[in-house]
Amino acid sequence: MDLDALVAIDVHTHVHADTHGHMALDDELSAAASKYFKGDPYDPTVPDIAADYRAKNMAAVVFSVDTEMATGQPALSNEEIADLAAEHPDVLIPFGSVDPARGLSGIRLARKLVESHGVRGFKFHPSIQAFEPNDRSVYPLFEEIQSLGVPALFHTGQTGIGAGLPGGRGIKLRYSDPMLLDDVAADFPGLTIIMAHPSVPWQDAAISVATHKANVYIDLSGWSPKYFPPQLVKAANGLLKHKVLFGSDYPLLRPERWIADFEQLDIKPEVKPLIMKENAIKALGLR
Repeated sequence: MDLDALVAIDVHTHVHADTHGHMALDDELSAAASKYFKGDPYDPTVPDIAADYRAKNMAAVVFSVDTEMATGQPALSNEEIADLAAEHPDVLIPFGSVDPARGLSGIRLARKLVESHGVRGFKFHPSIQAFEPNDRSVYPLFEEIQSLGVPALFHTGQTGIGAGLPGGRGIKLRYSDPMLLDDVAADFPGLTIIMAHPSVPWQDAAISVATHKANVYIDLSGWSPKYFPPQLVKAANGLLKHKVLFGSDYPLLRPERWIADFEQLDIKPEVKPLIMKENAIKALGLR
C-alpha cells in the first residue's frame, strides 16, 4: 500500500454480502438500517469495495460483524473477507469480527485470523452482540487481541441497526456507552481502541476517555459531519486533533457525502490531513 499516494484512509466500511450471495444482516434489519440512513440499499462484496475505493484513491478498513449468536443470521466468513482483501492490498485493510460469546473458540479464531489470514484488527458491536465491554468474562479475548498487537474497534452510541423497529429488535443501546471502554482501556494499556462514531448521547464521555487514555481514538463514521455535536468538532480541531479518524460507515453512508459535509466544517487546514489519513496510519500501525 502506497500510503503517501492515498488521499484518505476510511477506517470504517462494512462488507454487506459475500461472493456467494449471503448477507450480513437479515432482511428486516437491513431495511431498517437503509431507512434510518435514508440511502439506497447497496450490499457490496469485498471486490466491490476495492473497486469503489481504488477509484477514489482511498484505502478502506473492511469488516463484517459477527452477530450470529444474537440474531441467528449466519456470520460472513472472516477468512473469506481477509483472503479477498489480500487480493487488493493497495486499497484494503481487513479486520475480523469475533463475538465474545464464542468463548475459547473465538479466542482461537482471533489468533488464526491474524497469523494465517493477515487480519489487522477486530470490530465489535456491543449493542447487537449484547455484551458489556468491561465484563471480565470477555477479557480473555481482549487479552489475546492485545497480545497480537492489533487494534479493536468498538461501536459506540446509538445505532441505525434495529432503529424504528418494535423494541429496536431487542438491541440495547446501553452496551455501547463509551464509559464502559474506559475500563477496557485502563485494563489493557497495550490495546489500541477505536471508539466508532459520534457517541450520541454520550459524546462528552467519549471525548473524556479519548483525552485521558493514550491508547484510545475516535472514528467519525456513521454521521454526516453536519450533524456532529459541536463539542466533538471543537475537540477534533484542537485537543484531539491527533486522536480522531476519518470513517464513513460505507455503504450506508458513502465517503463522498461525508467528505462534502466535512469540508463545510470549520476545521483548521493543518488538522484535515491528520483526520483524513495521518492519524489512521498511526492507529492502525501501518508504518
